[in-house]
Amino acid sequence: MTPTEARLWRSFVVTYPRPQSPPTAEPDGRERLPRAPGVVPDVLFDRPEDSTTAAESAAPEFFVDLNLDQVVAAITAGFEEYAIKPFFHVPLQRVEAVEYRHEVFRDLEDPALLDGIRHFAKRMRDARIHKALSAKLYDRFHKEMWFLHAIEIYCNAVDQLATNLTRTQMKSRALLSIRDYLIGYIAEASFVALRDEAKSISDQLSQVRYSILIREASFTVKNLQDEPDYSAEVEATFAKFKQGAATDYRSKFSDAPEDMNHIEAKVLQLVARLNPEPFAHLLSFCARQVEFLDRVIVKFDRDVQFYLAYLNQTIRLQQAGLWFCLPEVSDSSKKIHCREGVDLALALKHVGEQKPVVCNDFGLTGRERLIVVSGPNQGGKTTFARMFGQLHYLASLGCPVPARQAKLYLVDQIFAHFEREEKVENLRGKLEDDLVRIRSILKRATGRSIVILNEIFTSTTIRDETFLSQKVMAKLVDMDVLGVWVTFVDELSTFSPQTVSMVSTVVPDQPAVRTFRIERRTADGLAYAMAVAQKHGLTHQRVKERIKP
Repeated sequence: MTPTEARLWRSFVVTYPRPQSPPTAEPDGRERLPRAPGVVPDVLFDRPEDSTTAAESAAPEFFVDLNLDQVVAAITAGFEEYAIKPFFHVPLQRVEAVEYRHEVFRDLEDPALLDGIRHFAKRMRDARIHKALSAKLYDRFHKEMWFLHAIEIYCNAVDQLATNLTRTQMKSRALLSIRDYLIGYIAEASFVALRDEAKSISDQLSQVRYSILIREASFTVKNLQDEPDYSAEVEATFAKFKQGAATDYRSKFSDAPEDMNHIEAKVLQLVARLNPEPFAHLLSFCARQVEFLDRVIVKFDRDVQFYLAYLNQTIRLQQAGLWFCLPEVSDSSKKIHCREGVDLALALKHVGEQKPVVCNDFGLTGRERLIVVSGPNQGGKTTFARMFGQLHYLASLGCPVPARQAKLYLVDQIFAHFEREEKVENLRGKLEDDLVRIRSILKRATGRSIVILNEIFTSTTIRDETFLSQKVMAKLVDMDVLGVWVTFVDELSTFSPQTVSMVSTVVPDQPAVRTFRIERRTADGLAYAMAVAQKHGLTHQRVKERIKP
């Protein structure tokens, strides 16, 4: 090597994960996706016909009232690419369907299995990213090498998932069916052929070595021969002049595909010209693998995010000291109970702000159907009502619920009536709007429904509010619905044997301090009086402030 001549050495080594089998060719030359025999597995629905209803389902109308829109938004944050929100909009109608998901959640209590599926999801995402990036590139060799990389990542992910599921003790029908599908899939001739061909291409490309001779404003590319590397000799020669640690001025090559400049692209083209066989094989191979992703595996990758996203939040809340359990669900018995339940939307918010979360219990036995909640304002009554609705809805999704223990009813519909701002365009006053909405609920509700009412008819006099409330209560009792009614009308709590009184409590020696605990006891008749006093500034504290000497 002369002083005026510099020789840059760079090894071009292709090391990708192992790829998947090529699909079978159709008559038009394109290739169909590989298929494994047997029933197509589904990790969300035990009946194939049920999965079609979840495609683009909108949020139920009670979502905002129960703050379930906030819950689903928190759960699905970071999972937007999977579009899993519709799965949270479709409650299950059969106990068998709920148990089908319970089985999966029980299996995912195994940390090794959960981590394995998370790793699979991450590698599948990497494969999609590489595939998408390859579509944006212009140089054909550069493009296809990234495409090959996507195929190999995908195949490794599938291989590893099949291994993990085979080694794990699972009981859920859903994951067992996926395991069986994968075993059949990776044993197909198409998968084996694709894997072997991609491995062959990778091996060929990994043998390519080239050198670049840079001379002034031009460069020459040629295959690397057995030429001496003078790096060690030069370094030894100048070692005696070394003083302390030297600054490293070397530039690292980026792996990002968009960082390839026109000079690098030209080098790659010249290398391909010098080594036509492996690069021609690469182009031919990738042209035959336009669609290499198996539809069943892609569907599993999306559907399983329902479980992963939900568990991300439950694990975080459990670490903060909250309880989650798989509830006992029945579509026949309305004997329900809950121990240490919480409003999930409020829990997510408070845990994020490092605030304490208050838990509450409830239970209905025998002929009891409706919980009437009374007590002072800002005491947690509305939160309790939301918790009641959230628990039943999450149970109908087949998910763990935020409680230490729960037995819940599998409802057909949930109806909620919470105060809303008046809308000028509907030309209705507050009372009329309440009546219209209540009428709609009563027309649609069935004996399997849940109705949650929060301080309705408050815009009228207490006499009219009591009269209207009792009429609505009589209808709800006749329909045999389950529900919660937050109200200042204490008479509702003793309306019939179907009604149960619960009261928001305060600190005994400090009536102004709320405990946010809702306890089962007789209404004391003071809640409405306190609300009126607060409204008109006649509480003991306010009066004392005004008469100070």
